[in-house]
Amino acid sequence: MKNVYFTTPGSFQELELNLAVQYSARLNYNDNEIAALLEEIRCKAVERGTGNEAYKTTGVATLEVALPARLGKTRKNVLETKLVITGKELRSQIAQTYGLEENCIKIIINKKQLDLGKTLEEQGITHNIKVMVLELKLSEEETKRKVREEEMQHEEEAMKKKEMNKRMQRTKKGLEILADRKDSLDPDRAPYLDIANQTGRTIKIPPEAKKALLLAMGYHEKGRALLKKKEYAIALPFLLDADKHFCECGSELLTTVDNYAVLQLDIVWCYFHLGQLDCLDDAEKKLLAAHDCFRRCYGENHERLVTIKGSSGREKALFLRLYLLQGISHYHNGREKEAAEHLQRAHGLFQELCIDPEKVNSLLLLGFSAQEARLGLRACDGNVDHAASHISNRREEKAQIRKEERAKRRKRLEDINSLKSMGYSERAAREALNKAKGDLEQAVKLVYMGFNPGTAEQALKIFKGNIQLAAQTLAHYGGSLPDDLQTPSNSTTPSDESSSSKDSPTDSAGTSGASTDEDMEVEVVNEILEDIPEHEEDYLDLTLEEEEVVINEYLSYIQNLQIQSK
Repeated sequence: MKNVYFTTPGSFQELELNLAVQYSARLNYNDNEIAALLEEIRCKAVERGTGNEAYKTTGVATLEVALPARLGKTRKNVLETKLVITGKELRSQIAQTYGLEENCIKIIINKKQLDLGKTLEEQGITHNIKVMVLELKLSEEETKRKVREEEMQHEEEAMKKKEMNKRMQRTKKGLEILADRKDSLDPDRAPYLDIANQTGRTIKIPPEAKKALLLAMGYHEKGRALLKKKEYAIALPFLLDADKHFCECGSELLTTVDNYAVLQLDIVWCYFHLGQLDCLDDAEKKLLAAHDCFRRCYGENHERLVTIKGSSGREKALFLRLYLLQGISHYHNGREKEAAEHLQRAHGLFQELCIDPEKVNSLLLLGFSAQEARLGLRACDGNVDHAASHISNRREEKAQIRKEERAKRRKRLEDINSLKSMGYSERAAREALNKAKGDLEQAVKLVYMGFNPGTAEQALKIFKGNIQLAAQTLAHYGGSLPDDLQTPSNSTTPSDESSSSKDSPTDSAGTSGASTDEDMEVEVVNEILEDIPEHEEDYLDLTLEEEEVVINEYLSYIQNLQIQSK
């Protein structure tokens, strides 16, 4: 119809007759049949318009329900409902309205089975949508068994979710304990997390960014440990939490480390194994972010990487996975040509990085680990002798760097203890050393000036470790602090706090509780440390066995598409 008519029921009858005559002549159909069809169209249009107005006003949506064929002429029906109800409630409403067995029907909307646990809104169900009801032919016993299975499955999923939340909370607690540990603790008895560059030397990062980065890297390592066990559904939440903390670090920091790019690959790898095709858009964004991050960190042609590490052989494994995932993404988005290009690039890198098992065995006989052997061979283009020298040199370098970093930490611990022996608190000692850039003599300048250690400590707390400002204030007020700068907490000396805790029966009674908390802290920290690999290049050690299978699988899909198109 080329024209749209707005009519009243009375005027429409005349229009119906005219249209019926026109279409009956063209279609060789009976006038009355065409007139009846036109009247049905008009009634449905009026009904739909009335329903739309009601939905806008009351929020009550209209669903067009297609019932099973056995119900005869009543196959199509209209059902009104709110969209905030759950799928289970809708199923119950349909069953009661049309006299069906609730547990013997399946509801299909938008080609998907209705999720009983989510609301209609959450599933994208809207006003005027079509609902298909399928009747399942199950006996009463089978239906009851199915219901029991569904209930058990629901309970199992709830328990898994509860356990997952518990694991996430324990991981979070352990990471925060490690991230908050200061340099005043003995490294031999208190493990801690630190951030090092490609050579293993500690990187100085602002405290706020450092904590966010430590948390991000900690969650990432936990997720990676689960990936190795192929526990993808459990790994994904940890990886997504890592992504959230990485975003809190600041874009400048993310451009200097490849950890963020590796995380994006790990998340998309999880998407792939979980079959989450609904995450394709997010996967493409993450793969693009990974590609950009690699380019900034490694250089356009890996020149920065070669300068720092001497080769780019080990990192090529990451690019293999990047090209593979990009190929998979292109394939599922219907971009056959791009998919073929990326999969071929991944296949080419696989052939280049594939390691001869005999060469690995040769290095194992020299006392190196399988991981060291794979990484060494890729760094040295498969040359066994060069790989052996490379691994040995790297071991020596790492041992020397660890020795130097440990010595620095011990020296700082000694300086903090020296300041504490003069009456400073641990916090004030750390702040003084930070301001003095590790110079102990500068840090104890207040004491040398003749100020009382307790008063000097209070001044440092008030002025957040600023030695010069604290000294000027004490000198101005004759070695003491004015009342307006003192607080009740400042007036309490460490010795007073110590004696009050000893004399307090309440605090004494809490000792066993403190011990229990301490034991729990040790447990959650150890759980974190178990998932942190010893080798700093563990994330580069991909055996590529799984990647080979996936590459061949998707290349066969591409080949089949090309055959069908001919």
